[in-house]
Amino acid sequence: MSRRLSPSCRRPYGLALVCRLWKTSRTTLYRHRAKAGQEPAPPGRRGPAGAGSDADLLARIRAVLEASSFTGEGYRKIWARLRFSGTRTAARRVLRIMRENGLTAPHRPVRRDAHPHDGTIVTARVDEVWGTDMTQTVTTGEGRAY
Repeated sequence: MSRRLSPSCRRPYGLALVCRLWKTSRTTLYRHRAKAGQEPAPPGRRGPAGAGSDADLLARIRAVLEASSFTGEGYRKIWARLRFSGTRTAARRVLRIMRENGLTAPHRPVRRDAHPHDGTIVTARVDEVWGTDMTQTVTTGEGRAY
């Protein structure tokens, strides 16, 4: 309707005028106009496309790992080296790809203190209560002191 010419002055009506007369917004008109000619697109991932496919990025990660003299590198260091070499991608994506392919750095085991006590206290007499408020410190000469 907005492309039709008015019979009196031979000018197009204009989209704003048509929408005002039809009592609808221009965004609604544009939405219906876009839907008329095509099927709805399947929902995809928003945002820019990354630095190539996951397979390409995996090959670049493997190249960075092979060039390193260390046995294990963390994802943050790999991500920084990729950025330095010109491959810009997200750190979470690097972490995900490294996890999926078993390339993450080996974790150090957590050092646990020795537990010489199993947690049970047996008293010599009935109705005898023991209590303690023990703190621990480490000395250079003797080791742990309580």
